[in-house]
Amino acid sequence: MSKETNAKEFPSLIQRNGFSKMSAAGGCLIAFEGIDGAGKTTQAKLLYDYLKDQGQNVLLTREPTDGPYGQKIRELFVSRQKVTPQEELDLFINDRRQHVEEIIKPALHEGWIVITDRYYFSTMAYQGAMGLSVPDIRQRNEEFAPVPDLVILLIARPGETVERIKNNRREKPNNFENKDYLRRVQDIFLSLKDSFIYRIDGHDVIDAVQAEIQKTINQLITVRTAKGGSSARSA
Repeated sequence: MSKETNAKEFPSLIQRNGFSKMSAAGGCLIAFEGIDGAGKTTQAKLLYDYLKDQGQNVLLTREPTDGPYGQKIRELFVSRQKVTPQEELDLFINDRRQHVEEIIKPALHEGWIVITDRYYFSTMAYQGAMGLSVPDIRQRNEEFAPVPDLVILLIARPGETVERIKNNRREKPNNFENKDYLRRVQDIFLSLKDSFIYRIDGHDVIDAVQAEIQKTINQLITVRTAKGGSSARSA
């Protein structure tokens, strides 16, 4: 597509153009993960721009979404104590279920590359750090959410990321961005051993991190092209 395509625009694009130019090979799901302040949003947008410039049909989306459950989650950024950890988990799962059904699965079905800024690995890490069972969280999500083809896990030191949030965003860290809490979150991220999770040092300069990400993505695309393409793993 010649214009920027984001999750909000995607349903109208389906109605408008019928995907006449979409790939028939099946889509590809790429998730960016890591603790707050690691650079996920910046790197996801840079990758989106790069793939778009390469002529790929690519969709950039995020979690929490702007839907009704996502809006409730955003309210927790300043008042997390209003819900129990289990209620918080349910909000994330309901938000993701809507995201998957309305945005991610339709795009993958039509052969698009979908980049999501956060996915269910964040729920495993952040809600797991609140004491909930990480395997149970994963099981609940993978009952409906496609397993990604690639997870880019940006590794950064919690103390530095909190300073990034303060200095770069000019914001006070929210209730999800406490340094000690982020250490527990990071430990869960680092415990994940799936073969499709690619760890990248998020401390390097932005361009160097993006270059490594692009190299990894190009290798993935080459392999998928050689195999004739395949959709993201079924849930």
